[in-house]
Amino acid sequence: MLFHREEEKTTDAVPTKGTGFDYLSANDIYFDSACQSLRPREVMTAMSDYYTKYNSCGERVKYKWGLEVDKHVDETREELLKLLKCSPKKYFASFTQNTTYGLNLILSQLKPDGIEHVVTSDIEHNSVFLSTLSLAKRLNVPRTVLTRNDDGSVNTDEIPANSVVVLNAVSNIDGRQLKDINNVAGAVHRSGGIFIIDAAQAMAYYHSLVAGVDFDALCLSSHKMYGPSLGAMVVKKSLLDRMSLTFLGGGMVDDVQKDSYILSAKNEEHIHTALEPGLQPYAEIIGLGAAIKWMKKAEKDNHILDYSGQLIDFLRNGEGFHVLNHENTTTIAFYNDKFDAHLLAEALSDAGIMTRSGHFCAHYYLAHVKKYPPLVRLSLGLHNRQSDINKFIEVMEKVAG
Repeated sequence: MLFHREEEKTTDAVPTKGTGFDYLSANDIYFDSACQSLRPREVMTAMSDYYTKYNSCGERVKYKWGLEVDKHVDETREELLKLLKCSPKKYFASFTQNTTYGLNLILSQLKPDGIEHVVTSDIEHNSVFLSTLSLAKRLNVPRTVLTRNDDGSVNTDEIPANSVVVLNAVSNIDGRQLKDINNVAGAVHRSGGIFIIDAAQAMAYYHSLVAGVDFDALCLSSHKMYGPSLGAMVVKKSLLDRMSLTFLGGGMVDDVQKDSYILSAKNEEHIHTALEPGLQPYAEIIGLGAAIKWMKKAEKDNHILDYSGQLIDFLRNGEGFHVLNHENTTTIAFYNDKFDAHLLAEALSDAGIMTRSGHFCAHYYLAHVKKYPPLVRLSLGLHNRQSDINKFIEVMEKVAG
């Protein structure tokens, strides 16, 4: 027997029906929430209501449908700021395509004035790793790649003065958290720098980690927090003073002359338009608002760490298996000395179990720093149940036994 189970754990949760995932088949087991979470029915209903009841433009019209759009979009901005404990006097929320797009939109428009260094870390997703590489090249300044500690923290004394620092709050590799995030923010600001957070992996289960942090900008992906495919940026209003807005278009201006224009963002009420060129994805924005409300209720009955703990214990008892996690998190990465990760993922797929295999858009760290072979990643969501865990263990014992 490849695996040895010391005890059978039977943590039970609310059944799938009634939680928003009643459409799921018991034979479909989804362990790829770090890529994108499944959507509860409440989110799909909110989006459908937009398309069938008030499908129109926002911030451009005076008729009833448009005013309904404005109301729901404003509610989503408010819900997002509230979730992150950001004062609307100090921050605003804008919407974009995804975390990658948001990071690039902000970094590509930073003025060079006062920026002497760019800093990131080794466990970053390519969205951070590549965008900071691009920023350093554009500004012709040095770039430092910090080594994250096993607990996810960084050594703040390694951050140079006047740096743009971009770090993930939670790793998409193994769920490692930037537990000293408040210390990082303080150190960066004391030295005249800018602190930007990649919160893509934090918002679904660890939003309390980033809530209330003194960041300059935070980028997130709605599709990783039970919402539709959408990105959002929560930005400190003062950061606009350090940006030169060059990505311009409809919805951003109050007036245009032959060789000049007046930005709508100069009006405090429309400051979010500074980072929202063109027509916005209103159904998706409304869906995100519904997702935040749903998530607040659903997370009260959250057994996800019980389930991940069972999976980690099971894998660690397996012959030839190596689990990257130093702590129990919702995201688990592992490899086996004998079995190729892609073939293992295919075998699991044949049994209806969906996992991710490869280097998870973290090539620098996984392939070149650690020199790991391709890995298998299990990332859990609020749709998962004890039966999913039991099935994974049963199938793994057959496949790898």
